[in-house]
Formats: sequence, structure tokens, C-alpha cells
Amino acid sequence: MTIYFEKETDMALDFDWEKLLEKVAAACLQQEQCPFACELNITLTDNEGIRAMNQEYRALDVPTDVLSFPMADYKSPGDFSHLNTAQAKNQYFNLESGELLLGDIAISLERAAEQAVEYGHSLERELAFLTAHSMFHLMGYDHIEDAERELMEDKQEQVLLDLGITRDFRRD
Repeated sequence: MTIYFEKETDMALDFDWEKLLEKVAAACLQQEQCPFACELNITLTDNEGIRAMNQEYRALDVPTDVLSFPMADYKSPGDFSHLNTAQAKNQYFNLESGELLLGDIAISLERAAEQAVEYGHSLERELAFLTAHSMFHLMGYDHIEDAERELMEDKQEQVLLDLGITRDFRRD
């Protein structure tokens, strides 16, 4: 897996956020039994940066916590079988590395910090949650319908539980 990280905010972090987010992304792919090596981009920004993205891509002029930009289309969530065709290889894969271009994740670090306080857990846990949430979006999951939302929430929580990133998670 190749992850390109970008941090567009001066907000300081006192933990290895790249290692944390890579661990969460890998666990999501493993849970879904993704048969491909993947490439994705993760950007940490601030409320103004994510507000501008939300305005540009969703016509919503408000900040949000996380945005997901999937590269592949899925017939059903987490089903990678249709990506084994020559057409899909040309459309959804990095032709040099052979990795599936999973998509882009943008997280407002500012909003994540606010939510961590609001929910009473660590910033690490909030970033892990937002990454897991976004990874499932990149694999075709959504939460428009209640049944979809419940399935997606269960998957997110299972990944975090398996990694030991619970609501009382703190770095050692």
C-alpha cells in the first residue's frame, strides 16, 4: 500500500499520525479482503481548507470533519471482483505500480480536535475513526439508508476494536 500524506495546517501533533492512519487504512482493507495493493492520498487540513473543498465538490459552504473522494465505482460495497478486467485496470489502477487508485481522504484536523473534546476521547482516536469512516466510503459504502449506516458503523467500529483503538484509547 502506498499512502501519500499531506499536512496543510500548522496545528501541531505530538504523535506519529502517519503511522496511525496507515495502520487504520491497512486494517480496513484487510477487513474487506481487498485483493489489491492500493494507493491513496490523505490530507490533513483545517476548517477553512475543508470548507473550501466542501464548497467546490459538494456545493456546501460549511466546514465538515472528513471528505472522501473514491476513484473506483463499485457494483456493491466492498466488492472488488469487477476490478479484474482490462478496462478496470486501465481506469482504476496506477499503470506504473499496479496499485488500485483507491481515492483521496481530506480530514479537518481542527474539526477532529473539536470532536475529540466533544466526544470525550483522544485526538488519535478521532483521527483513526475518521480515517476508517472514509476508507469504507472509498470502498463503496455509504450511510444514506439506515441499514447502510448501521453496516458501515459496525465495520468502522470493528476495525478500531481490532486495533485496540477504543474511546478510552491513549498512546502508551
